[in-house]
Amino acid sequence: MSNAQVGILIVMIVYLLGMILIGFAFSKKNETVGDFYLGGRKLGPLVTAMSAEASDMSSWLLMGLPGVAYLTGLADAGWTAIGLAVGTYLNWLFVARKIRLYTARTGSITIPDFFSDRYGDKRRILMLIGAIEIIIFFIPYTGSGFAACGKLFSSLFGINYHTAMICSAVIIAVYTMLGGFLAASTTDFIQSIVMTIALLIVLGFGVHTAGGMSAVMDNARQLSGYLSFTSIHDPGSGTASPYGFITILSTMAWGLGYFGMPHILLRFMAIENEQKLALSRRVASIWVVISMFIAILIGVVGLGMTANGSVKALEGSASETIIVEIAHLMSTHGWIPAIIAGLILSGILAATMSTADSQLLAASSSVSENIFHRFLHMDIDEKKMIKIARLSLLIIAVIGVGIAWDPNSSVFQIVSFAWAGFGASFGPAILLALFWRRSNMQGAMAGMIAGGAMIFIWKFAVRPLGGAWNIYELLPAFIVAIVVNVIVSLLTKEPSDEITKVFDEMKKA
Repeated sequence: MSNAQVGILIVMIVYLLGMILIGFAFSKKNETVGDFYLGGRKLGPLVTAMSAEASDMSSWLLMGLPGVAYLTGLADAGWTAIGLAVGTYLNWLFVARKIRLYTARTGSITIPDFFSDRYGDKRRILMLIGAIEIIIFFIPYTGSGFAACGKLFSSLFGINYHTAMICSAVIIAVYTMLGGFLAASTTDFIQSIVMTIALLIVLGFGVHTAGGMSAVMDNARQLSGYLSFTSIHDPGSGTASPYGFITILSTMAWGLGYFGMPHILLRFMAIENEQKLALSRRVASIWVVISMFIAILIGVVGLGMTANGSVKALEGSASETIIVEIAHLMSTHGWIPAIIAGLILSGILAATMSTADSQLLAASSSVSENIFHRFLHMDIDEKKMIKIARLSLLIIAVIGVGIAWDPNSSVFQIVSFAWAGFGASFGPAILLALFWRRSNMQGAMAGMIAGGAMIFIWKFAVRPLGGAWNIYELLPAFIVAIVVNVIVSLLTKEPSDEITKVFDEMKKA
């Protein structure tokens, strides 16, 4: 191992140990299950904002987005970023305060809890359906995070993939098991700062190495369709292909996913005071826009570095390692640059960990709180419930490791599919539960099932047909879920006066 690699490894080990220490620090603050899964609703506005966005972005921000921009230019990456930015803002604007007030009123500590509490579902069928869908979509999502960590360490230091992946999973599971929601949120807040620093350093070093911003843009202008929002660059042929309206709509549909993301909605539910959500919204929205803009720009700058021979040409999925390549180049300039490179790569690790810990927490809450405690009516005291919660989290982590065992598994395809699954299953149900008085339990149940089923149908049966059918599965599934929810609600019995009374109370709040 070279001196540069040693410097990078030291920084990353220190970072990982810091995350575990945070878990220990918060372990004694979990006196109830509500503390473990929702932090006792004590999050401050900055932690709420940054932990929500860090847990949302994952390694996609530092690997996927720059990689897409590097290969094909602005269209695909740009429209995706625009859709996500709009979705982020609208989610904070319309959903955050409503769901904070509603869940505090009903005493709900998980999203499946909220569905049953909102509709007076005494048998907890809605909660069971929600919990099962969280398990279906989150466990593979968590596994993809473990796989990303394993691939990062394996590619950097030549460590065996399985060893690196298991060690990463153990560290994430340990600090999340110890500290619960507060530890996950605090580490996510720290990780968002690390991610921001990493993006800024990479951008500055990349522009300097590429010969300045003018050289970067001159190179980009020479590539057909590279800087266009209505054409996409083909790196193989060097030509441009049209990027039509349907494709733009499909790409922007990523933003719809925000309305149904349990790990983001939980941050809304956990803030100490709903009046502070306005500050959280501004911080989160500004950070998302700036960070995605820089990530896309890094892809363009990276291609400029390839053009002048500073970085090797990257093809296909290898383009996702452009920041890793830039950090590696930086590390060859001495110990201090190697330490800075370690910070950059810790940013990639942070992006992955901040999502994986939130997913572990949400999935384990579905098993222990929703299924064992609420649905099966297991009467257990708080201390034993916390133990069951931690055991559930450990079991889910082990299953995630099993899913991540294949080093050739596609991380970002899993992320895309899981994002669509939550967006279609929970998004329409959340919006109608919060804003439509006539929505009832039967409609919510049918909509959640239809949305989840349509993800599989469109992904594996319709989208492979190609052409006009090649639309991101979230968009058609989201529409189907809303339509089914509305139709079934109108065809079945109106919600009771008790349910509408709470809805009217929340509408006035």
